[in-house]
Amino acid sequence: MSMTPHALETASPLNDGDSTNTSANPHIDDLIAVRMSRRGVLKGGIAVTASTLLGTSLSACGGSTDDAPLALNFDAVAKNKNDLVTVPAGYQISVLHALGDPLTSTDAAWADNGSESADSYNNRIGDGHDGMHYFGLSDAGAFDANRSDRGLICVNHEYVVGPYALHPSGRTVVNNVRTVPAEVDKEINAHGVSVAEIKRGASGTAMSMVKGSRYNRRITSATPMAFSGPARGNALVSTKYSADGTMTRGTNNNCGNGYTPWGTYLTCEENFTNVIGRAAGDNALRSAKEVTGLNRYGMTQGRRSPYMWETAGADDLYVRWSASVTGANAGVDYRNIFNTFGWIVEIDPFDPASTPLKHTALGRFAHEGCWPCKAVAGKPVVFYMGDDSRNEYIYKFVSKALWDAADVGKGHTAGQKYMSEGTLYVARFNADGSGNWIELTHGKNGLDAANAIYPFADQADVLVHARLAGDAVGATKMDRPEWGAVNPINGEVYMTLTNNSNRVSPSATPTGSQLKPDTANPRYYEDIKGGTTTQKGNPNGHIIRWREAGNDPAAATFAWDIYLFAAEAGAAADVNLSGLTDVNDFSSPDGLWFDRNGMLWIQTDDGAYTDVTNCMMLAAIPGKVGDGSAAVAAGGTPTIKGANATPATVRRFLVGPKECEITGTAMTPDRKTMFINVQHPGEDGSLAAPTSAWPASQTDATATKRPRSATVVITRTDGGQIAI
Repeated sequence: MSMTPHALETASPLNDGDSTNTSANPHIDDLIAVRMSRRGVLKGGIAVTASTLLGTSLSACGGSTDDAPLALNFDAVAKNKNDLVTVPAGYQISVLHALGDPLTSTDAAWADNGSESADSYNNRIGDGHDGMHYFGLSDAGAFDANRSDRGLICVNHEYVVGPYALHPSGRTVVNNVRTVPAEVDKEINAHGVSVAEIKRGASGTAMSMVKGSRYNRRITSATPMAFSGPARGNALVSTKYSADGTMTRGTNNNCGNGYTPWGTYLTCEENFTNVIGRAAGDNALRSAKEVTGLNRYGMTQGRRSPYMWETAGADDLYVRWSASVTGANAGVDYRNIFNTFGWIVEIDPFDPASTPLKHTALGRFAHEGCWPCKAVAGKPVVFYMGDDSRNEYIYKFVSKALWDAADVGKGHTAGQKYMSEGTLYVARFNADGSGNWIELTHGKNGLDAANAIYPFADQADVLVHARLAGDAVGATKMDRPEWGAVNPINGEVYMTLTNNSNRVSPSATPTGSQLKPDTANPRYYEDIKGGTTTQKGNPNGHIIRWREAGNDPAAATFAWDIYLFAAEAGAAADVNLSGLTDVNDFSSPDGLWFDRNGMLWIQTDDGAYTDVTNCMMLAAIPGKVGDGSAAVAAGGTPTIKGANATPATVRRFLVGPKECEITGTAMTPDRKTMFINVQHPGEDGSLAAPTSAWPASQTDATATKRPRSATVVITRTDGGQIAI
């Protein structure tokens, strides 16, 4: 997820966002040459697009055609580089929980010296807080979508972040070997998800953890998991741990998230390549087909995992992190361990004894999140997903089962009903502002054993190798699809495209993973950071959106435009295409979330504008697809943009502490309590020379404690609703 220079991720041969897509699929720039000239889009293309987009009713996904009345009733927070979370006047924050905080009333508090045991992290908050969701909890212990004073909060713990504050002196590595197995044990347990009961006090709207609650739980990289869907029981996921391919252990690199209409949590496995290595010479022990699949996902032979967990010893707990052939068949080694990650994982927070499910019907790739459309009785349940890497794809899943509200509260029984069987689609974005969803079903669209790119044996093969299926059907290569969100008012879908340093000048000849600008990714420009560093390509990113035909989430076609172009306020007009000013300029959009009133919350994970400001969160009142005009971006590429931002429609709500990412958003149903996550504050420092002391610095500017990722609670001092 993160684009900032994580100490861990930069050590990986496959850095976050790097491309392994070498398919010959046309990028949108190739389509432009065939379907659109600059003259065409400026004179006629937008008119056709607008008529297509605005001529639909809003009946299925969003409900009403009348937008809820919204206003940004707060003063914009100024850009800053302070070591604290800055919120508008009239707002206050507290820390709900941070790395190492105990979920029980018996474990000791965080000691700020890394002395906590590895085993204790089965009962402690993990590291790298990321996506999350709030579930109301009834007095009977059931899901209550309208309860605000008591609930369960599920939080992703994406990865162990620098400067590795969970260890006494950071990680111990000697000649690329982890020589202290207990450190690896602690890291394994610090990944995954936490579930915590939270309550409001006798007065006010702030919330705190209920330590020792029966619902409090950790799901880690060692937790048993069950497979569901077409790949369950398939040879592709057979391992020594589960030779019949029905079970696996652990969830890793959980970035974005989702939730289900029946009240369960979805956690999404993104940069799972970071925890797995593969031996040199392993190709010789594999079939050509296997090598194609491994290479397409970046698991090349001789690859060393940046975590190096596989080097910690001969115990099965460590050996399983090497995707290498070591035995006579897949049932006696971990050659297929790589295929057991990259899935959407469903957790029932209301049943602490339940086994999480990896839903294979939704495909395997670097899942940034899984965002549902509004469930409508008698209609399929639809989820949208992005594959967070350069040149990868956008997907949606349409359930076979039709929604029945009687399934609310039925946990994994409902999950199996709606998520184990259905149809996976991949998006093709056309240059005229239209788009198509292409079905990824074995036996259709050339996805069979005769396919020239990859011989698909069955539906499990299609899903385990969803990227190759996308290649085969000609899906559109996108620039790092990050978080998505569905507008509850009109059903339109938004997705961040965070940035792309590999974008080259329209007059250049691309090499490797480089790309020319195109209609959906139109900018090429140079920016000078800090007066010395030249940043080329599309350093600041943008947000794309689309409307399904007939406003039917299961539709086969859609129409799109670009909602916002991130930029510095002082940038040239053809860079700052959305007209951002000092109250709303931003860079590298990442997190994205709609509240139930239709207000859009935008979060950043940036390295391009950090000479001026820390990462931030903005509130926005979105328009709708087709509310803008044609434009020409820096470099001369035509595009289709949404209406310009104004201080009344987009405004900075929060700025985070030093060297952090702002990520994850949740809110109580009454809109009086908001939750956001601060990930990796002070990531560029070390334990010996820290660059942040947050969260301790929030209340003590002289604090010298270790920086920790944490979940923040935001409330109004008058107890009112957030931002309105």
